Amino acid sequence: MDKVNFADFQKLDIRIGTVVSAEVPEWSHWVMKLTVDLGEEIGERTIFAGIMHFYKPEDIQGKQLPFIVNLEPKKMGPEGDYSQGMMMAATQALEKPMMIGEEEVLEKPVLLSVLEKVPDGTKVR
Repeated sequence: MDKVNFADFQKLDIRIGTVVSAEVPEWSHWVMKLTVDLGEEIGERTIFAGIMHFYKPEDIQGKQLPFIVNLEPKKMGPEGDYSQGMMMAATQALEKPMMIGEEEVLEKPVLLSVLEKVPDGTKVR
């Protein structure tokens, strides 16, 4: 396991945001497109997350989840959308491997949440 120093870790801007909407793009075989409210300072962001085989859009709409918000935007799909952050999740081994297209998947994402509602945009420290 590679080690990072504390100063490098502090470069990550992790915030709590509320999923305002979630949908599976027609072109997607893996990702869900989320609109996330990250509070007044940041506003709403589009964030793609590789969770569509394990969660439905209605499972996460309205949920508060942690997101890394200072990653460089990444182009997603043929429509020119960009992911403007990354949802944080734990991983859990599947009881048996799952085939998604040509790929064998051994783990599933487990979403992280807060125990109490906090203002959108709250920093995770």
